[in-house]
Amino acid sequence: MKILFVGDVFGKPGKRAACEFIPRIAEERGIDLCIANGENAAGGFGLTENIAQKMFSYGIHVITSGNHIWDRPEAHKLLEEENTRILRPANYPPQVPGRGYTVVESKNGAKVGVVNLQGRIFMPPIDCPFRTADGILEHLRLKTRVIIVDFHAEATSEKMALGWYLDGRVSAVLGTHTHVMTADERILPRGTAYITDTGMTGPHDSIIGVKVEQSLPRILKQVPTRFSPAETGVMFSAVLVEINEKTGGALMIERIFEKADFGDDHDRRRGNLQEEPDSY
Repeated sequence: MKILFVGDVFGKPGKRAACEFIPRIAEERGIDLCIANGENAAGGFGLTENIAQKMFSYGIHVITSGNHIWDRPEAHKLLEEENTRILRPANYPPQVPGRGYTVVESKNGAKVGVVNLQGRIFMPPIDCPFRTADGILEHLRLKTRVIIVDFHAEATSEKMALGWYLDGRVSAVLGTHTHVMTADERILPRGTAYITDTGMTGPHDSIIGVKVEQSLPRILKQVPTRFSPAETGVMFSAVLVEINEKTGGALMIERIFEKADFGDDHDRRRGNLQEEPDSY
């Protein structure tokens, strides 16, 4: 089976790219399931119900997230109501809304477990992602051997450590959060596909999605600055993982990093992309 995992979808430019690429890749490559990180889909921070539904309409089956899922207060209600299709990191305290893992049925009828975890190095000090993964896998492996992990983390070392820790127990460990795709995709010795970061689907003429002229003053002066998504240099960033659904082992992992070429009539043709202002 083939699973498409889309890197952090950033603002309106990222959604435009997802809308354009996902249906085409799904048809051309025979994708059985599509997962996308959507924590920055609403104006570059957070997620709303309206935008989540639009993302599902592109062919995304599960939306994962990270620390920015909490940036909009409506996320609490959204995570409760859509807890089988929208995930927050599982290692947040159990009292917070939503769930950190789910089991969904792919197009070919096979069940797929999806787990969302968050790192702790240079990140909020939440529960241990390694121990959290151990507990989740006890339940998931009774239902399916195909398990995809979105590890939303800052430190390369922590991401690599989780990849090796889960090697042979999950189908793939795919990193998110830094918005920069790495070139270290591989299949680990026991059959787990791994990449440190799947990158950002969004505007790359930017500083990790934000307009350069807005981000630089904050870095240089250390004073609050209003941010909004950049608009140019839009790229679609994802990985395609092929998995033996009987064993759960990965057969192949491939990076997809393609430039979006939107025509002037794109928004008119794709009239479902209107949203709240892309700024924060």
